[in-house]
Amino acid sequence: MQFNEEIILKGLNLANFELKTHQLIDSTNDECKRISSNKDILVITADKQTMGKGRKGKKWHSPEGNISLSIAFADREFDLPISIATGILVKDALTEVFNLDSIKLKWPNDLVFEKKKIGGILVEKEVFSNYTKAIVGIGINLELDKKESWWGDFGDLNGKNLRDKIINKILVKFEALFRDGLNDWKNLWNQSCIHNDAIISVARNDEIIKGKYLGINDSGELLLEKKIGEIISFSSGEVSIKGIYNK
Repeated sequence: MQFNEEIILKGLNLANFELKTHQLIDSTNDECKRISSNKDILVITADKQTMGKGRKGKKWHSPEGNISLSIAFADREFDLPISIATGILVKDALTEVFNLDSIKLKWPNDLVFEKKKIGGILVEKEVFSNYTKAIVGIGINLELDKKESWWGDFGDLNGKNLRDKIINKILVKFEALFRDGLNDWKNLWNQSCIHNDAIISVARNDEIIKGKYLGINDSGELLLEKKIGEIISFSSGEVSIKGIYNK
């Protein structure tokens, strides 16, 4: 399935972006690590990945026709974690393209539709002698050829034919983030979170901790009330949340 670069780059300041499209690649994140760009923002997208990656070394299923997208740039200071910002921006892009208000976020990096996982985010960093490269990987299921019980897609909404438009919406929102930041991001996250005020179980190492989800703090960490007056925070590298998806 071919890309339409004109649609993908519509409305962007092309002086800032370098776009490379591939029909087949091992991993868009890995390609961002391998190559450099003379533009501020390098965008790699592929029709199919053979070694797509999720968090904690898990494989991300990336068949033809879905969104396998990575955005690389010199690491910079934001007023919020880039993984949290990405979740909000991608959720908003999908909401606008599909005209839906039912796409939700699951901490720290999952996108959920109809209680199924339809997307994920992987942020990596490459350290060089004089700078650090941030790489934001985004995978979105538009139409899957096979599914685990908790995976969903946008096949019923003709998602494949909207791929270029979705990528464009994401890039436009990233450009605005770089330029303007993102105001009121904690409220934006919490308004879209699928487990607001829910009793959830958090797995950390070999320990399962149950409590009430209280939102996120200024660092984007999950806040869990284990018991009244005892609040625990978790960073994205430590935990996963169980019992959210409809299987």
